[in-house]
Amino acid sequence: MGTNQFVLVVEDEEGISRFIQAVLEASDYKVLSAKTGKEALSMAASHTPDIILLDLGLPDMDGLELLKSLRAWSSIPVIVVSARLHEREKVEALDLGADDYITKPFGTSELLARIRTALRHRSNHPASGQDGEVTTFQLADLRIDFLKRQVTLRNKEVHFTPIEYKIVALLASHAGKVLTHDFIMREIWGPYANENQALRVNMSNIRRKIEENPAEPRYIRTEVGVGYRMTEEE
Repeated sequence: MGTNQFVLVVEDEEGISRFIQAVLEASDYKVLSAKTGKEALSMAASHTPDIILLDLGLPDMDGLELLKSLRAWSSIPVIVVSARLHEREKVEALDLGADDYITKPFGTSELLARIRTALRHRSNHPASGQDGEVTTFQLADLRIDFLKRQVTLRNKEVHFTPIEYKIVALLASHAGKVLTHDFIMREIWGPYANENQALRVNMSNIRRKIEENPAEPRYIRTEVGVGYRMTEEE
């Protein structure tokens, strides 16, 4: 790949850290390693890595606290890599600004794909206008024109309600990233919204309109107990 991009691996277990480093270096990433939260914050500030892989179980501080501190001054993409399985912690990490969440054990292909996705988000890969504003999104046969507020599937327009379109456009603008239920509800219905049922109903309608088999969605995946993710082609 020849990326020459820096990845900061924040992991206190030596074996796991070495494994991740070997996988990344084999794909031509440069790797920095930190074993504590304090060391990670210092290295993030001094080396400005392109992306951070963050374990939550650090010896000197909880990884969520580190993430919170980091987000106070930096927008460096962060992928949480943790053995914690509770949905609540996944939601909290994403709400605090993590770009993605991978649960241990994980496959190397999945890890590398998630890294590529997060790095693409940083470079704003969808088609953009002259002022840098994203104008279109394309995923297989699904196309969204943000300027026209138009969605087409296999070159035929899909008719959405205004709320349905807002949800689809929001997911597409963060393609590849999990958006939590609370984040989607705040963005669509406002900061005091409590529209969980409305979100489920709208998502069901959206899938019925764009998915060949809504029970096995191709475009919008459910992250159980956490939220939704617009898929992204490699």
